[in-house]
Amino acid sequence: MVDYWQIRFNRHIFAFPHLHIFIHSFTHSLINYKPVRYYKKKEEIDRRKATMQPIGESLKALMQAYRLDGKLSEVHIVQSWEKIMGKPIALKTQQLYFKDHKLFVRLTSAPLKHELNMSKSKVIELLNLEAGREVVKDVVFL
Repeated sequence: MVDYWQIRFNRHIFAFPHLHIFIHSFTHSLINYKPVRYYKKKEEIDRRKATMQPIGESLKALMQAYRLDGKLSEVHIVQSWEKIMGKPIALKTQQLYFKDHKLFVRLTSAPLKHELNMSKSKVIELLNLEAGREVVKDVVFL
């Protein structure tokens, strides 16, 4: 006895020859089915770890690439002025700003300005020591 679905199936294959190729490839893929892995192999993880670097190093490289590390050091020096020079000098300081690697310091006390002018090299050394590299080339006391 001929199966009804077999006759119907054969009629569709003759009417649509590309359907036979699709059905064959579909059944072939079911036979060779491999489950999908939802985790990575140890070798893949180790390979990824070899190319990874800490976020701190990445940020430093980014800052150097965009040449922002100099400006960041200047901002750090301005923010830590009180820590570097001490509270009495910070209280007498009105304004701090950088221009062309020169630090301009506006002070309210003339004797303090004279005293700091006398020890300008020591002030530059302290500021560069805080920055970790040469950021300040000159200090101008106003």
